[in-house]
Amino acid sequence: MEQEQVWIKQALGGNQEAFMRLVETYQTPIYNLAYRMLGNSQEAEDAAQETFIRAYTRLTTYDPTRKFISWLLSIASHYCIDRLRRRRLNLVSLEELPPWQGVASDMLQPEERLIENQTRDAVQVLLESLPAHYRIPVILHYWYDLPYKEIAEMLELTESAVKSRLHRAREMLVQAMTQADEDRKRMIMSALQTTPGRRC
Repeated sequence: MEQEQVWIKQALGGNQEAFMRLVETYQTPIYNLAYRMLGNSQEAEDAAQETFIRAYTRLTTYDPTRKFISWLLSIASHYCIDRLRRRRLNLVSLEELPPWQGVASDMLQPEERLIENQTRDAVQVLLESLPAHYRIPVILHYWYDLPYKEIAEMLELTESAVKSRLHRAREMLVQAMTQADEDRKRMIMSALQTTPGRRC
């Protein structure tokens, strides 16, 4: 984007307003990535803020031949992975999960909004079942539509390693979904067994 490059040059020259334009442009995708990685809205906000602080202090290292958003996503990815390594990975309960991408459209009927939120929450729980080094390639590939080569550059991996991690991540997600289905079936069967039968 031509305007983006203008803002970057101005920011390199010390123009903070130009850098704020970049923040305004990319704060949503950076927050979304952080939220999908961390599963907590407050931590995602902190991660997004830290990403832009790091980007500002390292702006001179940015390679203009790369997409600026890819560079930002790379910074956010590494920060989130480091943050996950520093804490024990506990799955967030469904009730604690905020909506994924803001409030659902007002055009949706209440039951449609409920289904949409439940689907987003279920996907978030599945994502959080993946180890961080498998989760981030999934997010970058399927949510940001980035090619293997770009993901490999961002994560400092080979393309074959990215493909391998995506393949393994898909297998783990299938296993997690299967397990969730089995747990749901057991819960239903248990409820049926403990419910007194009706007498004819």
